[in-house]
Amino acid sequence: MTTTHSSTGAPGTGPGDLPLFISVDDHVVEPPHVWTDRLPRKFADRAPRYERRRVGRTRFEAGSFVTDADDNGTETDVWVFEGVVKPIRRNIASVGLAREEMDLNPISFDEMRPGCFDAVARLQDMDLNHVEASLCFPQMIRFCGQEFSECDDRELGLACIRAYNDWMYEDWCATDRDRLIPLGVVPLWDAKLAAAEIRRNAERGFRSVTFSENPWVLGFPSIHSGFWDPFFAACAETETAICMHIGSSSKMETVSPDAPPAVGISLSSSNAIASLAEYLFSGILSRWPTLQLGYSESQIGWMPYQLERIDTVWREHRAWNGVMFDAIPQPPSYYYYRQVYGCFFRDYFGVKNLADVGVNNATFEIDYPHTDSTWPESEVLAKDMFRDLSEEEIYKVCRGNAIRLLHLDKDRDRVASDDPAGGR
Repeated sequence: MTTTHSSTGAPGTGPGDLPLFISVDDHVVEPPHVWTDRLPRKFADRAPRYERRRVGRTRFEAGSFVTDADDNGTETDVWVFEGVVKPIRRNIASVGLAREEMDLNPISFDEMRPGCFDAVARLQDMDLNHVEASLCFPQMIRFCGQEFSECDDRELGLACIRAYNDWMYEDWCATDRDRLIPLGVVPLWDAKLAAAEIRRNAERGFRSVTFSENPWVLGFPSIHSGFWDPFFAACAETETAICMHIGSSSKMETVSPDAPPAVGISLSSSNAIASLAEYLFSGILSRWPTLQLGYSESQIGWMPYQLERIDTVWREHRAWNGVMFDAIPQPPSYYYYRQVYGCFFRDYFGVKNLADVGVNNATFEIDYPHTDSTWPESEVLAKDMFRDLSEEEIYKVCRGNAIRLLHLDKDRDRVASDDPAGGR
């Protein structure tokens, strides 16, 4: 078993040949007590909770998951909140299952691997997989907590958001603050409230927040509107990285309504491609030069061409492209290399083109406990995928870039000497 406590040699190096991973994208299936233990008493009967119910089959339809009602269906644990009833699908709590079992059928807490929801068990599974530290996105509340921004009662929604952040800090991460990295959620309906929550969390050590790759799709103002300026300012001021997970706009790309799920899964990077173009042409990164963005689970192989195309549009279409040069005085790729991080778990093409992706811009993930997760073989995969990289490149991808993105108190001397200070 690989553990972080028996390491030797360079900081973060385990008994194997690779540095210990810092995974910038994992997930936690929120355990039953998150809100029932923390919401104000007046919301007790409306708290998000799990109930034992019978449900029908779940299917992927036009880019979304739909579960049929069926009183004679499988009895399982379902998440219940304000009329929303969601089973936990086997493809989102799939670690330990055979590939053929990672389907859309429901799975209960007593059937899934404890590391999906229990922090002590998660640390043990991290030890099994050469992982020192992990950043976990939410699951049942969706990837940027948008479930609570869509409820009609804003007071209840804000209370649920604050309760989740309190649980993340006081329970999940308190199990081992050196290894479990806090990731906050914010209210999406009010940028000033979001900024206040950023500052509240930053005071106790949060340095990352999950945000929608496209809030406009969720019914909120776009990033071009100016609405989000208080949020961006708070993130820059507190050195809070904005982490955007694929699907955090609650819609995955599809081509036809009757296309099989394989189409949407294969196009999973498309939302990040669109989001990156928006940010690079928005002027946000030039206005807040310390703001950092992380594109979680989007892979990295697509980035070099997209940067080439964006720079071409900035330069060649300047007479009509709608971008003010005083807002973006440098080619858009300049801001990417200075402030944006990609995240991948299996991307041989991206690794082969790491120089163009940016050796300082690529971070590694495990995606535990999803179907895409490489657990427990991440080290074996990484050794093969990184076989042509230099020792320094491997260090940066495995952990150094994640330390800079998330402002972690690790490998202080080495990371400080490696700081690219903008650009490639």
